[in-house]
Amino acid sequence: MIDPSAQIHATAIVADGASIGADCRIGPYSLIGAEVELAAGVRLDSHVVIAGDTQIGEGTRIWPFASIGSEPQDLKFAGEKSRVRIGRNNMIREYVTVNPGTRGGGGLTRIGDGNLLMMQVHVAHDCDIGSNIVFANGVQVAGHVVIHDNAVLGSMAGIHQFVRLGRGVMVGAGVIVVSDVIPYGTVTSARAHLGGLNLVGLKRRGAEKPALNELRSAYKQLFSGNGALLDRARALADQAPENPYVQDVLEFVLANSDRSFCTPK
Repeated sequence: MIDPSAQIHATAIVADGASIGADCRIGPYSLIGAEVELAAGVRLDSHVVIAGDTQIGEGTRIWPFASIGSEPQDLKFAGEKSRVRIGRNNMIREYVTVNPGTRGGGGLTRIGDGNLLMMQVHVAHDCDIGSNIVFANGVQVAGHVVIHDNAVLGSMAGIHQFVRLGRGVMVGAGVIVVSDVIPYGTVTSARAHLGGLNLVGLKRRGAEKPALNELRSAYKQLFSGNGALLDRARALADQAPENPYVQDVLEFVLANSDRSFCTPK
């Protein structure tokens, strides 16, 4: 169904069965598949391809030559039913690619609200991406990655498959991340060492000094002392303050994961 208020350029192709919401704008030479749903106010500038079972939320804008929902780059993919779900008010720039899920990963690639994906970003199959995240130019995210809200990924950063990035993480330009990163951590060096806490990002979001001091103290206890990291995390959880930032870190570390953790150099 195409809403009467939608504006579709004469050279665009919209397959029968696609759902185009109110006030959508579909630019020249764009291609929209039969299972695509565009919510109200979505804007596709030109030469945009939206394929597969893909839903895009209100107010999202997609720049030229982006490809969303085409088959994943996974040799195990056998044409099974898979999906892409993208939320509201995202900015998806030129040459961005987002692949749907696979049977082995649950069949869903999800992106939340208010994200900025700069030029040539790739989000692979079965990723779970939160909201208000910045992906700088050329960021490459492998399959099955989880990225929580408010992260910032520097230009040309690479995230290994199955890695988790906690809330508010900052990844430096060109860094290859192969281990889980705790919430509010900063990641530096070519092979990703934890460089401290993303205090700048926390201050920008209104974190107050006493809460930041408690987070600093918890960080030091978590990454120093005797015993394994998980043992230190369990001990810290028994005495941790009612601080949402500290609790985020502890919940992240103590959650089930098959990956090691990114630690200080």
